Amino acid sequence: MMFGLAELFFLGLTLLLSLVATLGVTVPLTGALVRLRANYNPKALQLDPEGNVHVHTGPIVTGFFGMLRRVYRIEGFAGLYKGLMPTALATIVMTSFAVVAMDSRGLATPSRVDIIESGFLGSIAAATFGMLVALPAAVLTYRAIVTPYKLPYFRPLYALRILLTPTEGRRPWMLYLTPGLLATQMIHLLYTVVVLRSLRILLLSKNFTPFKFGIYLGIEILSVIITCPLEVMSTKLAIQRNHASAEYNSVEQEVEDDAVEAHEYAEYSNQEEDVIGLRHEKDPYLGFVDCFKRIVDEEGWQTLYRAWWVSVLAAITSAGAAAAQYQTNV
Repeated sequence: MMFGLAELFFLGLTLLLSLVATLGVTVPLTGALVRLRANYNPKALQLDPEGNVHVHTGPIVTGFFGMLRRVYRIEGFAGLYKGLMPTALATIVMTSFAVVAMDSRGLATPSRVDIIESGFLGSIAAATFGMLVALPAAVLTYRAIVTPYKLPYFRPLYALRILLTPTEGRRPWMLYLTPGLLATQMIHLLYTVVVLRSLRILLLSKNFTPFKFGIYLGIEILSVIITCPLEVMSTKLAIQRNHASAEYNSVEQEVEDDAVEAHEYAEYSNQEEDVIGLRHEKDPYLGFVDCFKRIVDEEGWQTLYRAWWVSVLAAITSAGAAAAQYQTNV
């Protein structure tokens, strides 16, 4: 479909206003969610990289809104909008692709992309492609949110030096090799596309009724038992930086020679208190299973369900959108 000049102008203006309004609301909320789920707060004695026993207790945050207040108290409004630029750039790129390639007139984000309905295998392929494209953007966004350093809005190379290790800067594809990250994303994707999509088609595509919708809504909500831990693990794995050098594999780390030196960059705040605690880079998660086990062992199984109600709201929204789609097609 070809757009006229006037229609293209108004479409661009509408998308721009939608982008500003959406980012103004969602960036602080996403930042609080990412920090809450990324916060490292072990409950017991830990061994440091040298094998010495010590107590490591991260900031104790009561919940989502508690994290919002903590961010504002320590970093102010600027802290609430950490991650703004990578979120905006990813949204613009993906929305432009959706408008040009799929005739979409809505905003697309790294967590929401229009999927081409082209059969079972086609949907998996499209979702996998979207996930692979969005993964680096998500990694940069999450790291931009949790970093204690200042990130200038219009100096991308400077910001990338902070967010990426020299190894990742030389070999950007290492973001995909972050232990456990791709596996976690793929499991989440397959559950969403294979299981939930199949049930959605089975229950809603023919003879839509409120009863069938209620069943599907219940399935979406119960699915949070599976999807919320995957989302928490993805957040923790995405902020885990890769320091591997040529003589090391992707798990064994060489932090001293490959890490950002703190004195090279100004701290975001002059206060000594950090917003969240982060796992030491010398002690990374080694993969999907290791990440799951160590979160449960060190922080407790409840950590896997941080901000679970946000995932429930997302599930309800997804079910409502599916119902509206199938009712329209009836």
